[in-house]
Amino acid sequence: VQLQASGGGLVQAGGSLRLSCAASDRTFSVLPVGWFRQAPGKERQFVAGIGWNGVSTSYADSVKGRFTISRGNAKNTVYLQMNSLKPEDTAVYYCAAAHFRYGGTYSSESLYDYWGQGTQVTVSS
Repeated sequence: VQLQASGGGLVQAGGSLRLSCAASDRTFSVLPVGWFRQAPGKERQFVAGIGWNGVSTSYADSVKGRFTISRGNAKNTVYLQMNSLKPEDTAVYYCAAAHFRYGGTYSSESLYDYWGQGTQVTVSS
């Protein structure tokens, strides 16, 4: 499964962006998917995850109430809607997909099997 992340850019604090993760394979529609981010000099961290059926979602505490992960109607795309952006949200954002292991969402990097190339999000103050 090849993943393509897009939608990053430069935005002012308080603004919004929507990231997209598009997959080359239809099996993506039933795989758990996660978004991670890595800021300069920091380790990659979990941002949000969605379960295989699109029902279960989870978020890092730092983005709860501001970010929303969802599956597109075509099912081969997962979105990350980011509102009320803060300068500390600046990072390279990666999407990832996992083989099904158990129900729910996966927050651990080690559970993911496929990774996109990343898209830069920069939030100016």
